[in-house]
Amino acid sequence: MPDSYLSIFLRFLRFGFLAWGGPVAQINMIREELVEREGWIDNDRFKRTLAVYQALPGPEAHELCVFFGMVRKGRLGGFLAGLGFMLPGFVMVLALAYAYQLYGATVLLPLFIGVAPAVAALIVRALHKISEHTLSDKSLWIIAIASAILSLAGVHFLLIFLLCAFSVFIRGKVKPYLFVLILGTAVLAVCAATLLAPEGRIDLPSGGIFIEGLKAGMLSFGGAYTAIPFLNDSMVGQYDNITQQSFLDSLALSSIIPAPLVIFGTFLGYLAGGFSGAGLMTFGIFMPAFSFTLLGHKYLERAIENPKLHGVLEGISAAVVGLLAVTALEICMVTLTGLYPVALFAMALAALYFIKSKWTIPAVIVTSGVLGWILQAAL
Repeated sequence: MPDSYLSIFLRFLRFGFLAWGGPVAQINMIREELVEREGWIDNDRFKRTLAVYQALPGPEAHELCVFFGMVRKGRLGGFLAGLGFMLPGFVMVLALAYAYQLYGATVLLPLFIGVAPAVAALIVRALHKISEHTLSDKSLWIIAIASAILSLAGVHFLLIFLLCAFSVFIRGKVKPYLFVLILGTAVLAVCAATLLAPEGRIDLPSGGIFIEGLKAGMLSFGGAYTAIPFLNDSMVGQYDNITQQSFLDSLALSSIIPAPLVIFGTFLGYLAGGFSGAGLMTFGIFMPAFSFTLLGHKYLERAIENPKLHGVLEGISAAVVGLLAVTALEICMVTLTGLYPVALFAMALAALYFIKSKWTIPAVIVTSGVLGWILQAAL
């Protein structure tokens, strides 16, 4: 019996409610049901499709849902599948953001103080995992380090990406020592120009909540964690309700619900602009994930096979690793200010490395929050 549009929506809505444990668990759940049990596509095509979305920004599990919906029921089916998958997480994080704004700053503050070190551990662990599969040779390490230096100097990420694109162009065309010399000179020149600028910083306007969401959706190479530095830089301190603590709390709360982690942007959108802000942020975040698949999947599949594009994507991914490293450092410096936060951070980091379960992240977040609450009450 052929699928109806309603059955497509309901099937992927169920996937959305079961989307615990991060992208690996989410992708495996989709693969087991739709490829292995029901044979919507064969395993070889699934591997090629997954490779396309792993090379592109955005939440891979969500993009796969859009793809499978389109395979089964055309573009409208793809849209309904993506909508169904993201809807449970969107509603849950919106409810959490509403409750947080009402009670988080007063009644639940000790809980969130305990959560912050666990989120710092989560980001450090993510940085390690992302860098392991992204920085595959010395030149990519150099690009990542250059990106970090530029970020510390206050250079806007778009200028960093332009410089990294330049480095990709010369990578492999000159001897290694010349590559280091040319890139190092360019980094020093951009840093000097930034520091000598009249306002001390080369910057570009953020363009509002929708643009911030679009930025997160377009630049999350290697997973949702790579969207953290962009939103941290452009939203913390720029909106009255978004402090470093509330930013970390948005990550923590988004980690304990069944959804792609990038949904933390919806939380920030609500804090910045209420329900309309949440809607604009979410639309911006997920628009690329829908568009890549619904409008250009077959072209993207061909493009990803182009070796020149591989180099560009590798360079951008390396640059994002550098930006994420700076953000992780800044968050740790703000968060780990005493013995108890450091102890909670160490416990959370150990658990994230050694406990292998799809429930590890939410369990670590909740446990750290409760321990923080107890410690606050005892002091």
